[in-house]
Amino acid sequence: MKTKLPARPTDGRSLEIEEVRLVADLRVTHSKVDELCNLVRNLKRRHSEANIHKYADQTVLNEDIDRVDEIYNWFVSLKEEGRKLALMSKK
Repeated sequence: MKTKLPARPTDGRSLEIEEVRLVADLRVTHSKVDELCNLVRNLKRRHSEANIHKYADQTVLNEDIDRVDEIYNWFVSLKEEGRKLALMSKK
């Protein structure tokens, strides 16, 4: 469910329920991204790419790669949107 949040600052007011949900979702996302980075870092450190391919279920590995690609593309779009917003706020 995507809802447009009000474009008003939170200074001096309580967060609305959708804002609280967004903050909670973002905190979980930060935690999970950190966890995924640590898992991948350890996998890379402990095992060669050849062995990863040798022992992986290729179908599942390819699905994982596709899912991470989707996540990466979403983060890139967020980054681009952030840059646009930063440029607009400077004007």
